[in-house]
Amino acid sequence: MQQFLIPARRAKLLEDRKVLEPLCERLGCSIAVQNGNEVVITGEPYEEYNARNVVQAFARGFELNTAYKLLSDDYFFKSTDMRDMFRNEDRIKRIKARIIGKEGRSKSYMQSVSGAELSVYGDTVSMIGTVDEIKIMSAAVDVLLEGGTHKKAYFLMEKTKKGIRRG
Repeated sequence: MQQFLIPARRAKLLEDRKVLEPLCERLGCSIAVQNGNEVVITGEPYEEYNARNVVQAFARGFELNTAYKLLSDDYFFKSTDMRDMFRNEDRIKRIKARIIGKEGRSKSYMQSVSGAELSVYGDTVSMIGTVDEIKIMSAAVDVLLEGGTHKKAYFLMEKTKKGIRRG
């Protein structure tokens, strides 16, 4: 059995029968939301592990279809809690805005270059992709988290992508 907490807003979406029943069927285990935001998963250990990964990705703002990529051995999930890096809420808001960009352009560009999916939800920045895709995306996100410019972030991301292709 797996038990963990997720944001209440995402738990409320997960409780919907139209979401929960197909999710349980696809993942091969039982999933219940208790006390508003506590997720309880029961089933075989491997299915529980997969279900936890998918539900945690969903909890971090990804759509279920994107989170289902984690059922493949080729896809991974990476999440950074900005509260671990910054104490100031205004700073976190500015960093989130920089990662997303005006009208979502920065986020879209990083996704198109890297191939990874990006979600900025609450105080976290999360990615789903292959090892190489996450490495490429992380190059840009890390620069932005450190306060660097978009130009530097994009340059480093494209340099990382070229290095992986050659490698």
